[in-house]
Amino acid sequence: MKGTTAQQLTESSMTIHLKPELEHLIQKDVERGPYKTADEFVERAVQMLHEQEEWMWANRAEIRAKIEEGYASAQRGELIDGEEVFAELRRRSTERKRAAE
Repeated sequence: MKGTTAQQLTESSMTIHLKPELEHLIQKDVERGPYKTADEFVERAVQMLHEQEEWMWANRAEIRAKIEEGYASAQRGELIDGEEVFAELRRRSTERKRAAE
């Protein structure tokens, strides 16, 4: 921003209008979680979303290639039963939990 000092940027604030449903969700998370204020919660949520968006941008070529690979496999009839997929995901989740202990 032309003509804006670093101090002005750190002292500035932004007003955001949320739907009542979102306000309620934020308030519930503040009441039960480690966040002391709605501002603190929203700050963390925006940071997390930003990190996710940056990761997706950095990995977009690999993501696109995997989607294309999966689509090509499906076109060839190389599909995996949904129950098999969920069983494998549960197995991996259990392994990760054990490794974390």
